[in-house]
Amino acid sequence: MNSDRNRQTPLQHTIENLSQAIFIVNRHAKTAPNPKFLYSLKHEALQKLLREGKATKIGLHFSQNPKYSQQQSDVLVVCGRYSFHIPSTKKDFENLPHLGKLDDAVRNPKATISLSQAKKLLLSYTGKKEENHQGMQKKNYQKPVFKKLGESFF
Repeated sequence: MNSDRNRQTPLQHTIENLSQAIFIVNRHAKTAPNPKFLYSLKHEALQKLLREGKATKIGLHFSQNPKYSQQQSDVLVVCGRYSFHIPSTKKDFENLPHLGKLDDAVRNPKATISLSQAKKLLLSYTGKKEENHQGMQKKNYQKPVFKKLGESFF
């Protein structure tokens, strides 16, 4: 068997690798018990890519899951072969065209990296430190208390 396949080599900060990593982090954040860290990692990576000119804001889409059931719009950002949404700012409404409703037929390509690789790559790219996940600590097991035969439960 090929043992090189099992070894994870550090990924380079290419647009393709970074966009795949953002895609993986975003996909896992949607179902994570505490998604705040993953979403902030995605957002910081996209902001840095935008600053460096490696990603582009295309326009605004109506949000599929608006807060408090009020209509809102998100910014469509394209990075490599992938597209993402980030929260919009007032400046975005002034500078970007509104594209209307999101086209459900448009899909990102499959990504081939793991969540741990994606997090490592984005952490090294952004310089962000991984946060401790509160509430994810292992709970101590306590033995159940049993009553002796004949003892009253009341």
